[in-house]
Amino acid sequence: MQSRKFSNLDICVSEVGMGCWQIGGTEWGDVGDKQAIDTLHAAAESGITFFDTADIYGNGRSERLVGQFLSETASRDRIFIATKLGRRSDPGWPENFTPHNIRQHTEDSLIRLGIDVLDLTQTHCLPLEQLSEYGVWDTLADLKREGKIRAFGASVETIDEALNCLEIPGLNSLQIIFNIFRQCPADALLERARQKQVAIIVRLPLASGLLAGGFDRKTEFAVADHRTFNRHGEKFNVGETFAGVPWELGLEVVEKLKNFVPAGQLMAQWALRWCLDFPQVTTVIPGAKHAIQARQNAGASDLPRLSDEVHRSLADIYQASIKPAVRGHI
Repeated sequence: MQSRKFSNLDICVSEVGMGCWQIGGTEWGDVGDKQAIDTLHAAAESGITFFDTADIYGNGRSERLVGQFLSETASRDRIFIATKLGRRSDPGWPENFTPHNIRQHTEDSLIRLGIDVLDLTQTHCLPLEQLSEYGVWDTLADLKREGKIRAFGASVETIDEALNCLEIPGLNSLQIIFNIFRQCPADALLERARQKQVAIIVRLPLASGLLAGGFDRKTEFAVADHRTFNRHGEKFNVGETFAGVPWELGLEVVEKLKNFVPAGQLMAQWALRWCLDFPQVTTVIPGAKHAIQARQNAGASDLPRLSDEVHRSLADIYQASIKPAVRGHI
């Protein structure tokens, strides 16, 4: 597993991390406790050191499971824990953004994770105008000075939000959607973030599994899986499901992409490698519900870079077939 420097901190993290939304068990179908813990351990055993969760995933369940994993792993001193806040229903918006509740939600995450300090806290796709109005950034800076968190960042939905956040003093990271189906950040954002020494955390690198290449028109997901109930943005931003790409179109384009995957490589690993080919990316955080998925995801770090010709071809496919159809703000 290769590592990359995180922001301007004196720390490196695995270039393939693990997103822990799936193990919350509320938007990806059921995941049992043992299955989740085994998956987390498999990730760590494969060299993954960056784990990203949020207080809202499973209403705290994901953080509790990550906390249990931390208490069991022999690699605790190598693990970097990132979480997110701001979307809890108690007390809800806009009260979530007050200094008191930012502090309370931070303390709650520390308790669930069983740790004394968070490596990274991120605002969780929140309205930027309200974050400024309520002084959220000032509160996070205070928590950093007090030693409750080591760094703070923002998880965002759009390029404009990301560019806005790059102007925030002390910001350490941006979490963005970036994959073969969402290539806009390559032109508009990545180099600017590098110049600002802001880490780029890539979520949805596999577009909710579409870019793993294992789905077809007969594929069905659990009723409690967002890939069933949020295909058109019924519950939250449509960009969080299949990266905003219509299901049928995504399947059609994936069949074209399979022609570029070298023999002997898994398409999921190849798609993750595409993200890692951009040196401004700090880490990608594919999710996993099973230990074998975590191990396979980690294997992307060992793959060679895609050729310039392949990158150009994938950019052409994106421009012609995907970009005009992506839904939601990008």
